[in-house]
Amino acid sequence: MRLQASGLKAAIVDLDGTMVDTVGDFVVALSAVLAGFALPAVDRAFVERTVGKGSEHLIRSTLAHSGADAGLYEAALASYQRHYRAVNGLHSTVYPGVVEGLDRLASAGLRLACLTNKPTAFARALLQDKGLMRYFGVVFGGDAFERRKPDPLPLLNTCEALGCAPASTLMVGDSSNDALAARAAGCPVVLVSYGYNHGRPVAEVDADATVDRLDEIVWPPGARPSRA
Repeated sequence: MRLQASGLKAAIVDLDGTMVDTVGDFVVALSAVLAGFALPAVDRAFVERTVGKGSEHLIRSTLAHSGADAGLYEAALASYQRHYRAVNGLHSTVYPGVVEGLDRLASAGLRLACLTNKPTAFARALLQDKGLMRYFGVVFGGDAFERRKPDPLPLLNTCEALGCAPASTLMVGDSSNDALAARAAGCPVVLVSYGYNHGRPVAEVDADATVDRLDEIVWPPGARPSRA
């Protein structure tokens, strides 16, 4: 896969929309919150274009979408945290190629971290439930730092935790959040084609490469894959 000779020493991998399709969990949890306020449920399409910027943004957007009073925010956020904790992982699936891709990255000697805007506790629980936690020595959620992706701060701090310079740390994600953060931090970036890019085609995003499966990553982009 031509990673060992590429100068890369680590990879930071996003969670929702990159490793795990979690839209089902979000739909169930958000719909339960809305039902508590006698508001209509949300659908998958709404969630796909809204997730990725943290729980607070998700709840504010959901209330606005439902025509609810913005003053419900605190109660809705607390309700969401309870409902999401109860369903975390129950309605989600690991994307094809993820396990194989993580195996290949780890086999190439790269240090791996998971960096997501999902709260850290939810991220750790989901990774454990899906059998992916074993790949990651470092896991940071959206509540780990002062700012979230697309700000570069989370990537810079994650690189520091990995002990690797940004230029030798590959960011793997699914959206403009990941790409913008990577560019600002000085990390190379590869995006998957199937995730949740806020309702926009991922081809519009400035990235070094786009892949259809995590196990299709080669570095540098365009290098001939090797199974050796």
